[in-house]
This record gives sequence, structure tokens and C-alpha cells, in this order.
Amino acid sequence: MKYLRLLTFAALVSSSSIASENPAPAPSGQYVSDPAHSSVIWKVKHLGLSNYTARFTRMSVELDWNAENPVASKVTASIDPFSVQTNFPFPEKEDFDAEIGRSAPFLGGQPIRFVSTAVKITGDHSGEVVGDLTFRGQTHAATLDVTFNGSMAEQPGSKTPKIGFSAVAKLKRADWGLAPNIKSAGEDVTVIIETEFQPKAGDTK
Repeated sequence: MKYLRLLTFAALVSSSSIASENPAPAPSGQYVSDPAHSSVIWKVKHLGLSNYTARFTRMSVELDWNAENPVASKVTASIDPFSVQTNFPFPEKEDFDAEIGRSAPFLGGQPIRFVSTAVKITGDHSGEVVGDLTFRGQTHAATLDVTFNGSMAEQPGSKTPKIGFSAVAKLKRADWGLAPNIKSAGEDVTVIIETEFQPKAGDTK
């Protein structure tokens, strides 16, 4: 009898462990980015020797998530150009954050916005999100290579649904006329995005 009870207990623990490792997925609905678990980092080659790296600290992303048919999902993102953070080591000499965010050769203080137009599944946890990217007042097509990190119907801490993605985009500076006279910077700008989504005002379908 004691052995039987031990087996029953072991089975219950095992089942609980499996359930926690494979949580129920987040439902379809309207989601927004969780600012505490989201970041946008960009990097560009400097003289071919290193990657100059900076980030944006303020962004807002809305996701219309279709759990049953992810290709029908839609995403819209906005980034504040004034939130660029370069960690330039000599701020007493130059406010490089303001230079990047406000000056005409760089972002020109104009809104940065991405609106998806198509979603393509490329693997079990990967896909491409194609859309229109606007900054410096110019709009061109851009593609995000996206990794679906998973979702939860109830995140343990917040007790709400959560969805996680990673994404990478590679942009050509020349397409948006970005700082054309700076020859020390590489032509390609790599944008790295990490984000978790949470329900918009508790709205899930």
C-alpha cells in the first residue's frame, strides 16, 4: 500500500511538471507590448572594426493575434525617435542622443512606425513579417525575421496571457537617406527586437 501511494504521488508530480513545461497557449485577441519586457536595439558597422550599438527606450506595439491562424495576425509599432540612447561616453562634449534623434541627417525628430502587411510561416517557431516602415518621413518595405518564443494562457506572475517574440531586421541606410555623408558607418543597420505582449485592456477573444 505504501508503495502504491508513492507511485501515485510520483505520477501526480510528473503530471504537474509536464503541465508547467507545456502551458496552455494564449488565446486570440488584441495585445500590446509589455514595456518591462521589451527592447529595440540597433547596430551599424564602424569602419568595419566594430558594431556601434544603441537602443530606443520608448516604443509601443499593438498585436492583433490570431492563435488559430497566425498568418492572419497583424502588428503595428511606434518608436519615439527622441528615446534613442547611445551611452556616448562624453556627454559634456556632445549630446549624441539628441544629435541622433533630432538632427536632419539622422532621425530628424520624425515618428518611426511599422505597419505589417503580410505574415509568412517559415518553420515551427519562425516566420517573416513584411510591412511598411516609416522614418525620416519616408516609407519603404521592410521584413522582420521573427522567432515565436511561446505563449501562456496565464503567466505565473501577472496571471494574464503573455506572448513572446524575438525579431531581427536588416535595413539599408541609403533606402531612407540616413546620414549619407557619414562614410565611417556601414551601409546595413541591424535592428534587434525582443518583446512580450499582454492583453490590451483585458481584451481577448
